[in-house]
Amino acid sequence: MTIRIFHNPRCSKSRAALTLLQEQGIEPEIVLYLESPPDAGELRIILDKLGMSPRELMRTGEAEFRQQGLDDESLTDDELITAMVANPKLIQRPIVLAGSRAAMGRPPESVLDIL
Repeated sequence: MTIRIFHNPRCSKSRAALTLLQEQGIEPEIVLYLESPPDAGELRIILDKLGMSPRELMRTGEAEFRQQGLDDESLTDDELITAMVANPKLIQRPIVLAGSRAAMGRPPESVLDIL
């Protein structure tokens, strides 16, 4: 089974989740999602595996979130997904995918639940 981590090396939670995987003997496929963001279709699949709505996956503290008015409750899921694809900085991290399962690494130990 391929294990992938949507990773930002500058994020302490992302680094901790990667270290936890490696301590388990797992060398995941590392996706530097700020450089290679998921497209809308892939993001929908990730959301489905996480059991989350687009709004739940967004980093609401980012300046882009406020600047784009993404706190507007009338925005559709498609509009929020489009914003995350265009601005991957808005996507919570890390996300670990293992087969049909996914976990948000907040806290980092939660990624171990899907292995």
